[in-house]
Amino acid sequence: MPDTARPLAKLGFLSIGLFDEADPFAGHESTLQIIELGEQLGFDSAWLRDRHLQYGISSPVAVLAAASQRTTRIELGTAVIPLGFENPFRLAEDLATVDVLSRGRLNAGVSVGPPTHFDDIKAHLYPDTAEGEDFGHDRVLRLLANLRGDAVSTFAGTEGIEAYSPRIQPHSPGLVNRVWYGAAGLASAAWAGENGLNLLTSSVVRAEEDDDFARIQRSHIDLFRQTHPLGQAARASQGLVVIPTDTATPEQVTRYRAYAESRFARTQTPQGPQRILFAPDIVGSSAEIADALRAHAGFQAVDEVVFALPFSFEHADYVQILTDVATVLGPLLGWKPGA
Repeated sequence: MPDTARPLAKLGFLSIGLFDEADPFAGHESTLQIIELGEQLGFDSAWLRDRHLQYGISSPVAVLAAASQRTTRIELGTAVIPLGFENPFRLAEDLATVDVLSRGRLNAGVSVGPPTHFDDIKAHLYPDTAEGEDFGHDRVLRLLANLRGDAVSTFAGTEGIEAYSPRIQPHSPGLVNRVWYGAAGLASAAWAGENGLNLLTSSVVRAEEDDDFARIQRSHIDLFRQTHPLGQAARASQGLVVIPTDTATPEQVTRYRAYAESRFARTQTPQGPQRILFAPDIVGSSAEIADALRAHAGFQAVDEVVFALPFSFEHADYVQILTDVATVLGPLLGWKPGA
């Protein structure tokens, strides 16, 4: 597996945006401040997870609309929107609106499959059509067609004083080329490549052909590019949890290591019938993390990353982690901050 021998070109981060149920504003405001900090530190992109019926951001597109008005340069992404909860028509309108507001800075990350705990929510999510809903790739194709500007109505023209368009409005040229697919398995990686999407890998994969996380992640990236029209030029981003400790206090270091240790057992063997395998969190100095990444088969195949911030940390912890990533770890990997 040859190394790309390229310096890190794009550095991004991912947040879940946790909040207190009794005070949801504070968590959302913290997330917006973290995105603002990311821009100040020169990060290329900031991404939000999507969490339904949890105390994390359930509407990343709405939050990114707010972020678009508080930033000017940093790219804004969703990682990822599970399309089982979405109507591709309405989602296309929302995504295009945020892309317009951000002047072309949106990266739309999506995935497919039945919604989590579908049997428990289907009576409210799809009260009349639950049994007939298709949660496969067709939902992505519909979204892509909508973003591309294909006709969604047979009516166009003026009715009274109102003008109607046959395609989704606003139309934001170029957004369809910034759609990313979150793939955890080989078939998904191949499908993303065949359909010309960008690939988001994460710290979770399905152990289909191997039990080694790094080799599995690399196999997904390689297969994606083998099937993509752009070949080796196709964009793939690596996702891992990295926690640099360069400027952390002793108390923070202790908590960070305890957090990683509490999650380590699940990284040793595939979990459950789908053989889900988690990547170990990487905690240490930026020099130690850089060495670990250079030896990681997945990292060797990319020149852009989206590092995930750990769950349930304090705002000050995220400030320290992002500052160390941007000022120490990134440069060690050959990255230069955006202006």
